[in-house]
Amino acid sequence: MKKRIVSAILTFCLAFSLMCTGAGATGSSAKQEAVQALGIITGSDSLTSPVTRAQFAQMLTAASPYKDAAEGYGSSLFRDLKGDHWASGYVRIAIEQGWMTGYVDGSFRPDQSVTLEEGCAALLKVLGYDSSALKGAYPAAQLSKANSLGLLDDVSAKQGTKLTRQDCVNLFYNLLTAETGSGSVYGTTLGYSVTNGQVDYSALVTAGTKGPYVADSASLSLPFTPGTVYYNGAVSSLTSVQKYDVYYYNANMSAVWVYHNRVTGTLTGLSPSAAAPTAATVAGVSYQLGTSEAAWQLSSQGSFQEGDMVTLLLGMNGEAIQAIGAQENEAIYYGSVVSSAKAASTASTTSSSTATAQVTTQVACTDGVIRTFYHGGTALSAGKLVTVSTTQSGTNVRSLSAKRLEGTVSKDGDSLGNYKFAAGVQILDTDDNGGYARIYPSRLAGVKLSGDNVRYYTLNAAGEIDRMVLQNVTGDTQPYVYVSGIEDHSSEMNISVNYTYIQDGQAKTISGGAKYAVKTGGVMLVYEKGSLNSMRQLVSVNLDSLSSLSAMGGGREYKIAENVQVLLRDRSGGQGYYLTDLSQINSGDYALTGWYDNLNYPAGNRIRIIVAEPR
Repeated sequence: MKKRIVSAILTFCLAFSLMCTGAGATGSSAKQEAVQALGIITGSDSLTSPVTRAQFAQMLTAASPYKDAAEGYGSSLFRDLKGDHWASGYVRIAIEQGWMTGYVDGSFRPDQSVTLEEGCAALLKVLGYDSSALKGAYPAAQLSKANSLGLLDDVSAKQGTKLTRQDCVNLFYNLLTAETGSGSVYGTTLGYSVTNGQVDYSALVTAGTKGPYVADSASLSLPFTPGTVYYNGAVSSLTSVQKYDVYYYNANMSAVWVYHNRVTGTLTGLSPSAAAPTAATVAGVSYQLGTSEAAWQLSSQGSFQEGDMVTLLLGMNGEAIQAIGAQENEAIYYGSVVSSAKAASTASTTSSSTATAQVTTQVACTDGVIRTFYHGGTALSAGKLVTVSTTQSGTNVRSLSAKRLEGTVSKDGDSLGNYKFAAGVQILDTDDNGGYARIYPSRLAGVKLSGDNVRYYTLNAAGEIDRMVLQNVTGDTQPYVYVSGIEDHSSEMNISVNYTYIQDGQAKTISGGAKYAVKTGGVMLVYEKGSLNSMRQLVSVNLDSLSSLSAMGGGREYKIAENVQVLLRDRSGGQGYYLTDLSQINSGDYALTGWYDNLNYPAGNRIRIIVAEPR
């Protein structure tokens, strides 16, 4: 079953996992998906199967302005093709437009295979090239012209050879990018985007994809039997579907995309107004409202008010598709406390659950999102491992005991010890001070984890790790800075040191009665209970070359942190440093110094800071 959701604007990033082929991709699979998205190639027959004349007429019609005119258009034009034949409408259009012809005996021979020259002759007519535009006799003239227009690119069939479905994939893709007799690109005459000889695949899929819908039960109502099902971006099956899942489908591609992505928490804000909201804040995070139904539900005219516990059903781009009551969908989160404090006064909302809440707690959840929860009890210390359950009756935040696991992550990042990682596994690295970093299995590939490294994990129904909280594994939770100056004004009776440092391009100063064993250069700041506890010097290395992923220095390769800070030294020789991008520097024009951590993080030893000085 399904519930149709009326979209205000249906926008897709189309980052379809495992099948996304950007507009620039022109491999065989990309071409196949493009012509499938247009309904030119349909069904699940093997690509090596021969194509009949009836099937070719259907392909011609689907690749023309008449693609929607074939239904109910059939009549008995040929003695072997009655009006109730499945292809009669397509054949009639192909005959009337002059793309194909019958035989002198009054037959069409719908089940006869199409040869390369027959197919090329039809496609040339679609493009507007009649016999006067061809030089020579049939079939050499047709094949020569088809070749000059690029219709035969990647086509393996030869003269006299029967066309296969794969041949037709290439022929019809090439048709869309070919020049017509009037000088236009054929695909653009149909309203499609063609750039540099390539069809905009994302636009094609968007045009043919229906949704979003919300499942009313653990089954979907579809007008076809899907060939491929993607669940949260991974190839799956319809048995994975759960009630309230959001889904989209494309009948031409025989594909379905299902998303089990929900957020539950207190509704604390609507913008730009409660009367006509376009975004809602739930659990401290703002979500765009992707449908008119979600906008109405959360508006002042709808069924929810600020302060209510609510569950948002999220679509493929993280936008809210529909809102449901939290009692319909209990949400459970796992993560590490970022901050927690007793409320100075009760929240001024109409929700009884919020009005009685005494504590506001921010939790870094395993999906990397910081959510804000209102609950009773006492404030929790930063870095505390917790689980949060939310229902209409309230929010329960409780501490978790460690659930340890040790082993080595496989070199392909697919498993840890005897456990496989689930598709879309959520992994969070944490520390004792509320620091956190969302990471992915590839970061842990080949890394040995001890029992102290794994704080907690959960398994899905298949026995795979679907959530995991780590402790100080990557070093990514720590702040890294470049100390540009140290002024020591200490005396025998008093310690007074000023440290000037640059963090994310911003100059800052630490002054006080503490002296740290560091010099100018890369430094890691160590905090405890929100206060600076110490500084730890990073190790420097002169870099000979670098790429976006690694650098070479002294004959050794160093991995570069994804959030590496790249500082450009003032060309005038001053003390100024400017934040720049890795792509803007090179070892030819700049002397490069990298600063990396060697602080015993199992998946650390990354270059955190690079300083570039003009040569």
